[in-house]
Amino acid sequence: QLQLVESGGGLVQPGGSLRLSCAASGFTLDAYAIGWFRQAPGKEREGVSCINRGVIQYYSDSAKGRFTISRDNAKNTVYLQMDSLKPDDTAIYYCSASRRWVAEINWASLGMYDFWGQGTPVSVST
Repeated sequence: QLQLVESGGGLVQPGGSLRLSCAASGFTLDAYAIGWFRQAPGKEREGVSCINRGVIQYYSDSAKGRFTISRDNAKNTVYLQMDSLKPDDTAIYYCSASRRWVAEINWASLGMYDFWGQGTPVSVST
């Protein structure tokens, strides 16, 4: 069974940091592009970051300079390091996997991804 499991979410104060993890089971992550998306209450799901099958990384404008995506193929896990968190970052964060060749033009499109994890909540508040 192909599965993605997110972890690492929680409550953090503005300016704080969190590291989200996306662990895969039933397949090897290095054959997939992995995306991180988020969905805040009442809003559409939006792309945050993506790492292709190699090391090329993509970021949304809101994530650039604050978030870093990385993969550890030995652990079959992709991480999203989030620094300088803001209240606007509050959302459910999802990771997703794509067998397609992602690029700058399409990495944030939900339809590019084949399957999704269940999400981990992030709340940034005082």
